[in-house]
Amino acid sequence: MSRVGLRPIEVPEGVEVTLEPGGVTVKGPKGTLHQAIHPDMRIVREDSVLRVERPSDERTHRALHGLTRTLVANMVEGVTKGFEKQLEIQGMGYRAMLQGKDLTLHLGHSYPIEYKTPEGIEFEVSGRNIIIVRGIDKQQVGQVAAEIRAFRKPEPYKGKGVRYVGEVVRRKVGKTGV
Repeated sequence: MSRVGLRPIEVPEGVEVTLEPGGVTVKGPKGTLHQAIHPDMRIVREDSVLRVERPSDERTHRALHGLTRTLVANMVEGVTKGFEKQLEIQGMGYRAMLQGKDLTLHLGHSYPIEYKTPEGIEFEVSGRNIIIVRGIDKQQVGQVAAEIRAFRKPEPYKGKGVRYVGEVVRRKVGKTGV
């Protein structure tokens, strides 16, 4: 039994949910999101509450039940509050700058890395070493943050690189003198 799938989704004031065959569109103050859903899953609207129903107790339907509910709940949260991920840059001479809307990263390479801002994402650079990625689509925010982190993952010896704020990097001991 999917406990996540059984939880109702509260639709706040000012959010418009459109249910169509094979998909859901959520429109709110921050923007509009569309998500395709599995044809077996049904979304039922009761006043300002959405419920996801499944046709049977098969394993695939139980898995899709929780997934569908979470995707729709993330859409509702995204168009009302939005999502953000914070990245921290550590290393001597490592820094980030905004040039217009695009992000320029200096991460110890002989060249700066120019990262074009995708549609629906905005960056904020706090100081020289904190990058804040904001957007209404949770999956897109996480993907952009992961792509930026992949330019220079934190290494275990000195800890230099790009990491999520609060991420713990296990440090290794270097060479021992002979």
